[in-house]
Amino acid sequence: MNVLNIPVSPARLDAWRGWLAPARQPFYLTEAEARRLDLPTLARASVTLTPEERDTFTLWNVAPVAERLAWLTPADVDALTPAARQELLRAQVRHGRGNVPLGARFADLRPGLPAGRFLWRPGDLTGAVLARLIGQGARSCRRQEVPDPVWNAAAHALPDARTLAGTFPAGSAGNCFGTVMGAAGVPDAARTWMQREPFEAFLHGRTALGGQDGQPGTLLLWRSGNGLAQHAAVTLGGGWALHKPAQTWWTPRTVLSVTELKTATRTRGWRLERRTLT
Repeated sequence: MNVLNIPVSPARLDAWRGWLAPARQPFYLTEAEARRLDLPTLARASVTLTPEERDTFTLWNVAPVAERLAWLTPADVDALTPAARQELLRAQVRHGRGNVPLGARFADLRPGLPAGRFLWRPGDLTGAVLARLIGQGARSCRRQEVPDPVWNAAAHALPDARTLAGTFPAGSAGNCFGTVMGAAGVPDAARTWMQREPFEAFLHGRTALGGQDGQPGTLLLWRSGNGLAQHAAVTLGGGWALHKPAQTWWTPRTVLSVTELKTATRTRGWRLERRTLT
């Protein structure tokens, strides 16, 4: 099946189901909430999540006040009283934890889901449900619209761009910086959560200031007011560009028109810098 105009294998769908509906999940609570719900918890700081768990449950967004973490299975959650279960789920939303969907948004695809907040079970995550879930708020990839001559002309500066374009990552790893570096032929970069320091070293060693949006190999680099790189993309030529909008496992390496990409990335306080691969 296709998600965001990108072919997705059954194995990849199964991996998504595993991350969204795991055998146990972390639930974030304040000290008072943990006592009130009478749940066994650990200090949040003592727990290290996998990269996929970090993304699925949006760890970066969880409020600092939620200092306790409870590992619960679906059976543990089901064993709570309805009132306690709803309090637990509302607390996750309040604290910023992800993967606490509203059933009403999927009722047409999966009748029988609770209308309010609930937890995914593997059987709920049909192909249609996953396509909507992964695709919400994202722009569809336009890789198939890029003519062969454009790809051929880009191959010298961007030897791996065509291979990466229109693919989902195998897990939580590659980000926008790694995608640009990978497209330029840096080994394993596309599968790495590339930090700013190695990316800036790549810019220093492999690029020069300036560039044209209509040519292949122009890096579009957005910096915040403090000068830090915040997002990067690379032009393919012919009005097309490649980027990975975020580091999360559900974010594909997407081809958009340059105009569409710049519109999607425009953020108050960011300035666009252009550099050319050398």
